[in-house]
Amino acid sequence: MGGSEANRGADDAILDEIADPGDERGSEVEDFTGEVPRTQSTPSGSVGDFGAGDSIDVSDLDDLFDDPTGDGAEAVTHDVDELLSEIERFKDMAMRAQADFENFRKRSSAQLSDEVERATGRLAEAFLPVLDAAEAAFVRHPDEVGPLLNLMLTELKRHGLETLDIVGSPFDPEVAEAVAHEADTGGEVVVAEVMRSGYRWKGRTLRPAMVRTKD
Repeated sequence: MGGSEANRGADDAILDEIADPGDERGSEVEDFTGEVPRTQSTPSGSVGDFGAGDSIDVSDLDDLFDDPTGDGAEAVTHDVDELLSEIERFKDMAMRAQADFENFRKRSSAQLSDEVERATGRLAEAFLPVLDAAEAAFVRHPDEVGPLLNLMLTELKRHGLETLDIVGSPFDPEVAEAVAHEADTGGEVVVAEVMRSGYRWKGRTLRPAMVRTKD
């Protein structure tokens, strides 16, 4: 018993010397406890508790990864198909709009051309009495009126006016109006004489000729 108490007293003395900061020997001992890793607590339910007996629901981790063969891939494929469908639809709309515009342009151009032809045709028709007067003057004064009449007919022909040359041709009510008829052999009715010139403007009859026919 005495020995045990003596040993305990010696141990206590050694601890006191180590703990006493004023002791030169105690000051020479370095503190290595900073290098010892310390266990830090983690909140309950976190991944750090997995080794402490808690369980983790593995199914919750599925949301962290994309399955290339799952619903995500199907959704992407569906979106791409819809996008391609929209592109084709807009392309078709653009092609139809372009075709409609091209048809509109052609119709507008044709209508404009028809309007111009009708307008110039009315102008040429209004000029016909001048030609009739020039032809009448030409009959009486061919040398004086001839060059002027020829110049007018040349310019009008250049713009689309044609004089109907139908003498000796079968009578056609589309291009001639018979105001006199001479019975002959009883054959086919033909134009015997042009009493007033007829004209065609750009392929259509502007004014039928006034003629005398015979058969």
